[in-house]
Amino acid sequence: MKAVAGLCVVWWTLLMGRTGGTEPSGGYCIGSQCFTVFQDPCDYETARSQCGDLGGHLMTVRSSVSHDVLNILLGNFTGRFWIGLHLTGRCPDAAAALNGFEWVTKDSESDFFNWASPFDSSCSSGRCVSVSQADEFRWTREPCAQHAAGFLCENRFSDACKSLPAAEGESVIYRTPMGFGGEDLLSLPPGTTAIRMPAETTYVCFAEQWLKAPWTCEVHKGGCEYKCATNPDKEPSCYCPPGQIINPANKVTCEEATEDPCLPLGCAHACYKKGDSWACMCDHGFNLAEDGRSCVDYNDCKDERQCPPGSFKCVNTPGGFRCVCQDGYSLSGAQCVDDDECISAPCEHICTNTVGSYKCSCFEGYREDPHSPNKCRLHCGKQECPAECDPNDRYQCFCPVGYVSEERGDVTFCVDIDECNSYYCDQACENTFGSYVCSCSRGFTLVSKYRCVKSDDDADLDGSGATPTPDIPETSAVPHPEPTRQPSAVTVGGLVGIVLCTVFFIVLVVFLAQRILCGRGKTESADALKTRGDEAHGLRHVTSDT
Repeated sequence: MKAVAGLCVVWWTLLMGRTGGTEPSGGYCIGSQCFTVFQDPCDYETARSQCGDLGGHLMTVRSSVSHDVLNILLGNFTGRFWIGLHLTGRCPDAAAALNGFEWVTKDSESDFFNWASPFDSSCSSGRCVSVSQADEFRWTREPCAQHAAGFLCENRFSDACKSLPAAEGESVIYRTPMGFGGEDLLSLPPGTTAIRMPAETTYVCFAEQWLKAPWTCEVHKGGCEYKCATNPDKEPSCYCPPGQIINPANKVTCEEATEDPCLPLGCAHACYKKGDSWACMCDHGFNLAEDGRSCVDYNDCKDERQCPPGSFKCVNTPGGFRCVCQDGYSLSGAQCVDDDECISAPCEHICTNTVGSYKCSCFEGYREDPHSPNKCRLHCGKQECPAECDPNDRYQCFCPVGYVSEERGDVTFCVDIDECNSYYCDQACENTFGSYVCSCSRGFTLVSKYRCVKSDDDADLDGSGATPTPDIPETSAVPHPEPTRQPSAVTVGGLVGIVLCTVFFIVLVVFLAQRILCGRGKTESADALKTRGDEAHGLRHVTSDT
């Protein structure tokens, strides 16, 4: 029961004690509510988100009591501060509660109204509400994107503690999990720490009771000034750095020691009194090793109760653990809420948000790209399909991979390419819509999706000597091989023979042409010489009339 109670304290502190690095400029608790003021210029949505991260929401002013709290919180501040009132409809509605406005708690219940006079009923005015000391905290409409001087948060709680009694000469200083404190708090929410001065005795509020330090080490180091550790009896205790010892009165603060009992033991972390002697112990989150001095990290996440169930997960850290949201969730207030990943448009076509994740899908005529699941590519799935054309330019058309465009009048179609006609495969080839599948005969192994390499065992498995029918496996379609790796239909020897025959034929043609030209030239030369010789000797050719 003690362990479970300790875990409850851990959860409450983790969820309610988150400040996200933002410290309030002031605060006030009354009844079951705490109100805080943050002097941090921001727009309405940022203010709303930061209050949610603190486990609460923007302040609602539903009564005259909460209106009086505004004067306590903003009495020393100038400028406008956001409260949790905003317009939900397009325009104000005088017949509706709060004139059509709504609290961030998604209701319009209110016993108190303090609109700026006269009320601005136009649709173009701001949709969010702010208050300031200068106009007596009247509700004034502002554009939600405008930066106010700060904002007011509200936290509700139960199981509050009463103030600790203080004797004469004593005082008690409180600090709430919301990040503010003081001596005169009227209501003390769970997780509030109290230090009784001057003894420096420390307490924490849990389930309407004050637990005296050291309490469980998971919460505020057990209230210890230096560090908290758990002895073998599972009891938390404080310890100090070398040369100092725990104050025996308050058991949390450190003071100078004339003699440190831990030094002779050589403890890795600390030691505690065990009967009449001293023994080593380790920080919270560590276990004492077998040598009795060293400390080893303990995996706190083995206990599934460390973090709230549901969308939280436990992350082990050296000496401790952290409660974080599961993947696909983000912390909002005290809960992990599902992220809408589709807001960032991660999908090329259609995005559907799912619990903790999202799913991409494609428009008709497309399918998911197997290499990039968030992208889509054209898909036909049959012999031919209409092409995807630019509506402004019908000649600008696109076809899926493995298809070729074909114009038929005013319409362009995508026709499947039979890649098997291009001999992409070493052996058997099966054409598929948009691609093809290679396979090999028995005794061969398919390599690189299109090559067939002979296996170590004999190809003639049945001993008949016949080439078996290729087995076409049910494999996925493969892309075209690289051009430099495409199998050639002509062998190297055949190519050399073709080149040699071509050269021989050209030489033969040139030789014959030269012979014909030379023969014709000699005949013409002989006739010319004969004619000139006859003329030189006075010979004349005489013909007879008879």
